[in-house]
Amino acid sequence: MLTPSGHHLTRLAEYIGHAIVTGEYVGGNTPTETEISKRFGTSRSVTREALKMLTAKGLISSRPRHGTVVAPQAEWNLLDPDVLRWLLERKFSLRLLAEFTEVRLGIEPVAAALAARNADEAGLEEILEGLRRMKNAANGENNALSADIAFHVAILNATKNPFYRELHELVNTALHISFRFTNRIKGHTASIRSHEEVATAIIDRDADKAANAMRALILDVLEMIRAATPPCELGIGQPDQKGDT
Repeated sequence: MLTPSGHHLTRLAEYIGHAIVTGEYVGGNTPTETEISKRFGTSRSVTREALKMLTAKGLISSRPRHGTVVAPQAEWNLLDPDVLRWLLERKFSLRLLAEFTEVRLGIEPVAAALAARNADEAGLEEILEGLRRMKNAANGENNALSADIAFHVAILNATKNPFYRELHELVNTALHISFRFTNRIKGHTASIRSHEEVATAIIDRDADKAANAMRALILDVLEMIRAATPPCELGIGQPDQKGDT
């Protein structure tokens, strides 16, 4: 949990948002603007702006005669990088990680194909730089996690599609946690060969091959997560609504 200091808007929003997602406000009600301002020494305007930020993330809502209340989790914006990070940090869930990886299957193979079609020289160089950083990391000369993320973000950038490029914060946030977990399972960093196959296909302008290589890479990650997920977290072996086992 962050300790808000300096009374900065983003730190205040981070503190309250994290508290909401981790269940600190169990009753559903958040403190009032006055209570928050008094507790953290913030002005009413700063407090109000922080609450607006959290409203935009779907975490809170204002209702007549009820004040500011925590919104049901079904209304949270799970594609918001902050909300996703708080969820994954709340109570690490392999099921949630698997579900996000399934979403990656719908995004990154298409992004790889688009990069193969649309990337300019600068985009290709950014992808190759990410791959070089991964190779250096394997020799202890770079951070494996940041290198891996840089590779995937470079492909999003290389699509030249502004909507895919806007996903970089989401991918960056979730992959920090995903890669940290999957690398621990493997006992080593992510497969450089698999990433090299993706990069080579993009450079060769082979969109189908690039998409298939990226799909295979992500499926490998997904299978590792599923294999490590306890049956109870997958809903296997749980009693049904009648109480049968």
